[in-house]
Amino acid sequence: RTTEGLMDIIPPQVNQAYDMHGVLAEIADANSLFELQPGYGSNIITSLARVGGVPCLFVANQPAVQAGAITRDAAEKASHFIQVASNFGLPLISLLDNPGVMPGPAAEESGVLRAAARMFSTQRRYRGKKIVVTLRKAFGFGSSVMGMNPWDGQLVSIALPSVNLGAMPAIGGAEATRASQEAAARLRDLQSGAWVPADAMAFDKVVEPGELRNEIIAALTC
Repeated sequence: RTTEGLMDIIPPQVNQAYDMHGVLAEIADANSLFELQPGYGSNIITSLARVGGVPCLFVANQPAVQAGAITRDAAEKASHFIQVASNFGLPLISLLDNPGVMPGPAAEESGVLRAAARMFSTQRRYRGKKIVVTLRKAFGFGSSVMGMNPWDGQLVSIALPSVNLGAMPAIGGAEATRASQEAAARLRDLQSGAWVPADAMAFDKVVEPGELRNEIIAALTC
């Protein structure tokens, strides 16, 4: 089946929140989702599911919680269940929509960088079927810990057409660096759309939202 419903769930504005549970329900087989530790590190959703009849693990940013930024608790939870997926031979499906690792003195004091580094290392060591989907945005180290790097051993790396990428978001980043209006506009243009990074081999496929489930199934069953 197709997943046109994603177009109603995912807002085009990168700073607008939405609930990632709706995306998981669109992609997974009916009545197959089983979320793991939903009350802990809720910036990331970890959920067992079947997709096309294949058991797998979803690791997904949750834009409805602190814009989906990677926190210490979220990174620790993701690291644990990625290791579980590796131990049991479950395919790993990462769904990206995050502004990066949580910044600020409080986050750093909590140990977020150490936890994010562990998550990065865990998903790098994972050797099963790894599918990475960039839904809307992925910035800084947050994209790396979720497995978006071209050299992370993915079975396939997929992007929706209107993704936003970069070291930092154009919204806010231009103000922080006191960039001119022309430079800010150029930054927004560079970050908007999957075609430029796809040409640079950052993505294997750019797909329409309605075909995302079918593309994932094709990868899982190849």
